[in-house]
Amino acid sequence: MILVLGYGYETLGEELNRLGKIYPFLHIACIGESVMGRNLYALRIGQGAREIHFNAAMHANEWITAPLVMQFVEDLACAYARGTAWRERNVRRILSEYSLWVVPMVNPDGVELVLQGLTDDHPYRDALLTWNEGSISFLNWKANIRGVDLNDQFPAHWEEEKARREREGPGERDYGGEAPLSEPEAVALAHFTQSHAFERVLALHTQGREIYWNYRDYEPPESEHIALLLAQASGYEAVKLTGSDAGYKDWFIQHFRKPGFTIEVGYGVNPLPVETFASLYEELVRLLLTALEI
Repeated sequence: MILVLGYGYETLGEELNRLGKIYPFLHIACIGESVMGRNLYALRIGQGAREIHFNAAMHANEWITAPLVMQFVEDLACAYARGTAWRERNVRRILSEYSLWVVPMVNPDGVELVLQGLTDDHPYRDALLTWNEGSISFLNWKANIRGVDLNDQFPAHWEEEKARREREGPGERDYGGEAPLSEPEAVALAHFTQSHAFERVLALHTQGREIYWNYRDYEPPESEHIALLLAQASGYEAVKLTGSDAGYKDWFIQHFRKPGFTIEVGYGVNPLPVETFASLYEELVRLLLTALEI
């Protein structure tokens, strides 16, 4: 996978089309649309009755998580098709027991804004410039195209997170919207999650090399143990987080009482450099494989 100028929505579509032709056992679906009408794709690999979910690129300037998880799916599919072991794992056995559902780009509009910048004919141009305090650089932009932070959008003590953030309106980060699930991307991800019986979920973010595994004591007893296994596999630190609400894994843990994890991939300043992709993947692939077969 070559990432010269980044990995945006069009590249994702091309990759999904390519992989779907090579590996017809991959199931590709659309679970909704972004504010600007871009498809929110999900793909499934595996035929097992036990379902697991990974998502990525919820924050725009953390777009590198999308190609990371797509590379994982491709490597997994290749091993499955060949019937060979991959990193000492029996992939066919794992995928006969589990089905992995991946949403690789939750925030395509935001990703495109970070990668392509603001065009003269962009329908949100004037608003975006205002929300970005007049700057034409959107490299630090985390939110969706309406200036709403999608990982502050979920109904898990949303009001408390809003008060903590003290953000009065749209901007590059930390504004949770006018209400929980006000944004189509968050709605689509919530509905998708509710339509499945996921045993556990992983939300991929950057950066910090940390694993957040708890939420207000709603998490089941096995969550900490799983987090420690993920930490051992990756070298990341399992962190018991406090003072944070309204995130996707928070909502999943509270609503379903099942293990949910936020994975902060890599270390540095977002967006993480493309040149670090190979090393990031080596860290992450061991973690994802462990999460898939626990």
